[in-house]
Amino acid sequence: MSNENKNILTEEEIKRVKGLGCLRDKRFPDVFNVRVLTRNGKLKTDEHRAVAEAADRFGSGEVAMTSRLTLEIQGVPYRNLDQLFSFLSEHGLESGGTGPKVRPIVSCKGTTCQYGLIDTFSLSEKIHDVFYKGYHDVTLPHKFKIGVGGCPNNCVKPDLNDLGIMGQKIPALNQDKCRGCNICQIEKSCPMGAVSIRDGIVVIDKNLCNNCGRCTDKCHFGAFDDYTVGYKIMLGGRWGKKVTQGRPMNKIFLSEDEVMAVIEKIILFYRDNGITGERFADTISRIGFDNVEKSILQG
Repeated sequence: MSNENKNILTEEEIKRVKGLGCLRDKRFPDVFNVRVLTRNGKLKTDEHRAVAEAADRFGSGEVAMTSRLTLEIQGVPYRNLDQLFSFLSEHGLESGGTGPKVRPIVSCKGTTCQYGLIDTFSLSEKIHDVFYKGYHDVTLPHKFKIGVGGCPNNCVKPDLNDLGIMGQKIPALNQDKCRGCNICQIEKSCPMGAVSIRDGIVVIDKNLCNNCGRCTDKCHFGAFDDYTVGYKIMLGGRWGKKVTQGRPMNKIFLSEDEVMAVIEKIILFYRDNGITGERFADTISRIGFDNVEKSILQG
C-alpha cells in the first residue's frame, strides 16, 4: 500500500464505522474486518452463500468466525463498506456487535442437544430481538454480554457473561415411592455425588446438586419421575484480562416470560447505576451483590 494512502481516515471516522461492526485491520490504515450477525451461530444456506459472495466481492475472500458466533468478512477496504452494507441488507443480513451496549446473544445448542433442558434457540432469539435490536440505541456504561446455556455442562460458559442463563431440571423427590434399594439407580446416575441412601431412604444434598436432571426417570419405582424445569440466572461474569465468575441469583425462574422481565430489570439497573467504562462485574462489586439482587427483584 502506497505511503500516500496512510492515515487517510480520522479517528472519528474509524470509531464511527466500528460502531457499525467494522474493526480496523491493524496492518493497514483503511482496511476493516466486518462482523456479520448470525442467529446465535445459525444462518440459512442462502445466507451463507451471500456472506461468501460478499467476501469475494468486497473483501479479501476470507471469512473468520468470532468467539461469539458471528462471522467476520476479512479485508474490506474503506471504500467498499457502503456497497457491502447494501449487499448484506439486500440479503437480509446486517453488521454490528460492537460498542457500549447489549452485544449479540450467544447460546449453546441446547434445543437439539441430548443434555439440553431448555429451548436455547427460542429463548436466545427472543433476547436478541428485544434486547440487542430493541435496545440498540440504549448506551450502557460498557459492553454487556448475554450467554444462554441449556444445562449445567456449561459449554457456552454463561457464568462468564455479564448475564448468564442456565437451564435447570429440579428433581421433586417422592420419598414415599423410595424402596431404599441396595443399589440405588439415582445414586449411581448422579454425576455430582449429590444422592445417597441414609437410613434406608434416598436423600439429595442440595449443596452438591446442580439440577442437571440426569437422575429423573432413573428410579424403577418412580421416586424421581417428577421435576420442575427452570432457569438459573447469573450476574457479573466476564472473561479477558480480569476474569470474574458470575454469581447465581437466589431464585430459579420458571418461565421465559419471567426471564425476559428480569433481564430488562438487570440491563436498566446497569444503565442507571454503572459508571462509564465500568463492567457490570465491577458495578456489582462496588454496590454489593445482595444490594443489586434486591434492587432487581424488588424493582
